Amino acid sequence: MKIFAAICVCLFFVFSVVGAKVYFQETFNDDSWESLWVQSTHKGSEVGKFVATAGKFYNDPVKDRGIQTSQDARFYALSSKFEPFSNEGKDLVVQFSVKHEQNIDCGGGYIKLFDCSLAQNDMHGESPYVIMFGPDICGPGTKKVHVIFNYKGKNLLINKDIRCKDDVYTHLYTLIVHPDNTYEVKIDNEKVESGELEVDWNFLPPKKIKDPEAKKPDDWDDRPKIDDPTDAKPDDWEKPEHIPDPDAVKPEDWDDEMDGDWEPPQIDNPEYKGEWKPKQIDNPDYKGPWIHPEIDNPEYVADKTLYKHPEICIAGFDLWQVKAGTIFDNVLITDDVEYAKTYGDETWGVTKEGEKKMHDAQEEEEKKRTEEEKTKTAEEDEEEEEDDEEEEKIEKDEHDHHEHEEL
Repeated sequence: MKIFAAICVCLFFVFSVVGAKVYFQETFNDDSWESLWVQSTHKGSEVGKFVATAGKFYNDPVKDRGIQTSQDARFYALSSKFEPFSNEGKDLVVQFSVKHEQNIDCGGGYIKLFDCSLAQNDMHGESPYVIMFGPDICGPGTKKVHVIFNYKGKNLLINKDIRCKDDVYTHLYTLIVHPDNTYEVKIDNEKVESGELEVDWNFLPPKKIKDPEAKKPDDWDDRPKIDDPTDAKPDDWEKPEHIPDPDAVKPEDWDDEMDGDWEPPQIDNPEYKGEWKPKQIDNPDYKGPWIHPEIDNPEYVADKTLYKHPEICIAGFDLWQVKAGTIFDNVLITDDVEYAKTYGDETWGVTKEGEKKMHDAQEEEEKKRTEEEKTKTAEEDEEEEEDDEEEEKIEKDEHDHHEHEEL
């Protein structure tokens, strides 16, 4: 019954908005998301819980509400199903926002798209997916945007390094796949990477390979310089690298019978010139570097449908976080690039300034509170020091009075 209800609600999202086909859209602005998203139980007690919240700082407490990872060192596995679709002949846009307000040290912030074969209540890290996209951070060495496509059963990582945002604010991540086998990646509605699928992923074997029958000719000379055959080593060149120190004197207490034969210490020879090498001249027989001839790769078969995915019907967050606190929001899957841009401007674009303003105010308040506490602590320390001095004075006066009475 729950699956039926979820499908019915998700069907509502498959509509045209100024020509845009919206396959899936989730704002998490009310509690309906809890019935539309399925929690995997594959990891048992190791699975963390998502909670709905706008976080510690925001622009609007309702519109900025998303789902937040709430427990440290946990796996998170949550997915939602919608009407199946194929992107054949159309653009595919995957977009969502990520807010690492906990200043994440290690953890994923990506989304996965699946076909309908996924068992949602058993989703886990090894579950086959169609696309994986979004930021991943772990220490100073890993701060990247993953763009992974499944092609013929293999997960293919992008061959480029796309750096993700690593601050505490909300950021918008957008992947666009075009039917001409090109793509774009945007962060905060600005293009950060683009290119051809065939070039930037290893979907296909190379078009050309080195000719296995070809080899460098025996008489091919690829040395640009050679030794000058007329150059000869000077007769006085050979000098030892180290010589006995001429200024060294045998110690007076040296006993040859006890200490052995005395030898002066060695020093660097000022006349030593190093290893002799003949001068270099241009090689008259130089033919340049030999380039291995290439031939068409018989295993290469062009594929004009690299972009195409026959079935997409589930979106999910399947990740691990050491330090929880990431908020996901405004998930959108559509075929309209302009609608996605506009939607991003109307959500993230409105949120960014307000949340930063609130965060800056909180930071300033915290700074003020810290300064007040420091001042208060300093005053208390000063008062305590004065009390100690007064107590010492009283004790001294009592001691002096006692000694006077004894006298």
